[in-house]
Amino acid sequence: MSDDNFELEEFLPYLLNQSAEVSSLAFQRIYKDRYGMLRTEWRVLFHLGLYGSMTASEIGNRARLHKTKISRAVQRLAERRFLTRTKDKTDRRVEHLALTAQGEAAYRDLRETARQYEQKLLSELTPQEGKVLRKALMKLSQVDPGRFT
Repeated sequence: MSDDNFELEEFLPYLLNQSAEVSSLAFQRIYKDRYGMLRTEWRVLFHLGLYGSMTASEIGNRARLHKTKISRAVQRLAERRFLTRTKDKTDRRVEHLALTAQGEAAYRDLRETARQYEQKLLSELTPQEGKVLRKALMKLSQVDPGRFT
């Protein structure tokens, strides 16, 4: 065993991952149980609910998701009639995605549940800790990962 004072439990990437897993598991059960969705599917649903019609590429850029994951999520959401796909008039390779009435209802339900869930999660912190955490996480999410290698 090494003698180097490295504490895995205090290593920031490890802590961020652990926190993300713990904080997302209960919410994951909600969208999975209610709508049979996977993580990427609810993220696509929320992007369309928040921003309206978008292409898969636009969602990928905003959500930082790989195009194959988005493609699978879009396919499943379309099969379950949560979204529509409309070919672009000038570029037939591009599809414009939009929520159906059923998708919009699911989005509104999950959005309200997400708000309540976030409040419960934040209740574990003081208001000041919550503000600092949100600001720090937003700052870290904007950093180019290439800077660290």
